[in-house]
Amino acid sequence: MGNYRFILSGGGTGGHIYPAVAIANELKRRHPDAKFLFVGAKDKMEMEKVPQAGYEIKGLWISGLQRKLTLKNLMFPFKVISSLLGARKIVKQFKPQVAIGTGGFASGPLLRVAAGAGIPCVLQEQNSFAGITNKLLAGKAEKICVAYDGMEKFFPKEKIVKTGNPIRMDLVDLKADRKEAIAFFGLDANKKTLLVLGGSLGARRINQLVEKELDFFEKQGLQLVWQCGKLYHEDYKKYDSDNVKVLPFVNRMDLAYTVADVIISRAGAGSVSELCLVGKPVIFIPSPNVAEDHQTKNASALVGENAAIMMKESELDGSFENGFIQLMESEEIQKNLGQNIKKLAMPKATEHIVDEIEKLLR
Repeated sequence: MGNYRFILSGGGTGGHIYPAVAIANELKRRHPDAKFLFVGAKDKMEMEKVPQAGYEIKGLWISGLQRKLTLKNLMFPFKVISSLLGARKIVKQFKPQVAIGTGGFASGPLLRVAAGAGIPCVLQEQNSFAGITNKLLAGKAEKICVAYDGMEKFFPKEKIVKTGNPIRMDLVDLKADRKEAIAFFGLDANKKTLLVLGGSLGARRINQLVEKELDFFEKQGLQLVWQCGKLYHEDYKKYDSDNVKVLPFVNRMDLAYTVADVIISRAGAGSVSELCLVGKPVIFIPSPNVAEDHQTKNASALVGENAAIMMKESELDGSFENGFIQLMESEEIQKNLGQNIKKLAMPKATEHIVDEIEKLLR
């Protein structure tokens, strides 16, 4: 088969980094002798996360365009030129057979240069509303792997392949045992459990909501596993008790999902794809401060299939408790939501994406 060389780029947030690493891991499983190089943005979390996953990474001097006139924006044209030159040098030296982009600023210059050098490019778009980098690159890509229907409004139809989003393998078959999960978190086996997920850094508005509703949850007879995020743990750890487990992050997501009866979560693409596999009733509270409001669009796509409930941050004060009680009082609604979200799961996403990449190697 020869020694393949793959260059991957994506970053800025975990939502772009994780899929790139998952794709590399699957390529490596099939081609153990292949060489891999990641390209990221110099000051972003990929510079730390990718080496932790065991891959080499090079950084480009690039960032997004801020919406207002700032010094950062005045630097933008220089950053673009610098990163294009940097990308050109990297591509020339590394000589990849395929370039893979998962979104985020650094993937723009890299894939542009790779395509210009005649290297076939594959894009992976996690969201139901395409990111700006991938939209700009679409004309240059051979294949665009997506997770939602209706993506031809952003990309050329003939390039789109619906694969789903790469997900953590330990979640694909939730074999964890409820007893083990109850013991792990120190919970009561006779109570229903609410799992609250705010993303790895945490979600301020979700945390404020949970704090405000702690008495309400107790009256409902619920216990909580509350992942409040690293940034907020100091503020909320005082609520940790037999009934409320306050954690900066959850190391064993498989156990958290096993023990959950109901889940409150942000609607980032990775979370949504994971929760489809889990198949439990979910209330999504999308983050309103992300590009193109894509979390709201991700959640709406599921609400349209009667597969989840969505509550907007701005409406929580007025309608949260009523909506929550309606869900908890109806076993039937819980069952329907769980079954419908599970139907949307695409557990073989990473393999399908790598199948598409392999077609380009021939």
